[in-house]
Amino acid sequence: MSFDNAYESLIDHEDTHWAFGTGFSEALPGVDREVPSTVDAPDLFAYCLMLGDDALVLSQRLAEWCSRAPELEEDVALANIALDLLGQARLLLTRAGEVEGAGRDEDALAYLRDEREFRNVHLAEIECGPLAGGDFATTMARLLVFSSWKIAQYSRLRTFDDPVVAAVAAKGLKELAYHRDHAAQWVVRLGDGTPESHERMRAGVRRVWPYLDELFTAHAVELRLGVDSAAFRAEVDGVLDAVFAAARLERPEPVPAARVNGRAGRDGVHTEAMGYLLAEMQHVHRSLPGATW
Repeated sequence: MSFDNAYESLIDHEDTHWAFGTGFSEALPGVDREVPSTVDAPDLFAYCLMLGDDALVLSQRLAEWCSRAPELEEDVALANIALDLLGQARLLLTRAGEVEGAGRDEDALAYLRDEREFRNVHLAEIECGPLAGGDFATTMARLLVFSSWKIAQYSRLRTFDDPVVAAVAAKGLKELAYHRDHAAQWVVRLGDGTPESHERMRAGVRRVWPYLDELFTAHAVELRLGVDSAAFRAEVDGVLDAVFAAARLERPEPVPAARVNGRAGRDGVHTEAMGYLLAEMQHVHRSLPGATW
């Protein structure tokens, strides 16, 4: 469909939608939405939250770079990556609401849960954006690690027992491949650049490195569902080693971030940054409950 001007595409039409998923009446049409008998529903609900929260929270962090990226083209690129992740989050949180059966939709799960109810990994939530005095190199280091890990995870989830999660994983892989490539190019460009850019990239890798171990520590819910995140590590390490070699970077010494009684993001135990992130993300929805626009 063509329009006389760009703004017409923002208006609802019968056969077109603006941005990812806006106005859809059925997510992933044709995919069986019955919960398989081979999957425990409470575990599936928890796992959909884990996957959805990872995407939602990192999307929020990347959105902080809008109008603050080092160049205009990068502004657009980071906004598009954030929208990809937001689209994945919508599908996964919608699925979580269906499985839970308590009447909560994607908006309720995104905006009306408290900090301890979120199940994302710490890597997604740590502050490294422009508003927190962070550095662009750190954002690229995080995106490289996160997308490499997610590709390894989603590759295995394509054959997951729940057809909805499997469909989201299959679709998300195409997006994540771009995210990883984009981050890798920046890591090499900065790491193999000037002495200043090299040191910033080196510092960025050191900033995110303590949160790496959590990605490969299998949670009890994952293990019951047959997903062992520890099995992803060799694949992800291979990708990171290849990028670091091209960027003249060395792997930092492993110094895992502290946990609380062995618990971390998957158990609802978060860093100090998470509360501030949710306060900003949820402010409008909580201030104007039930509002539409």
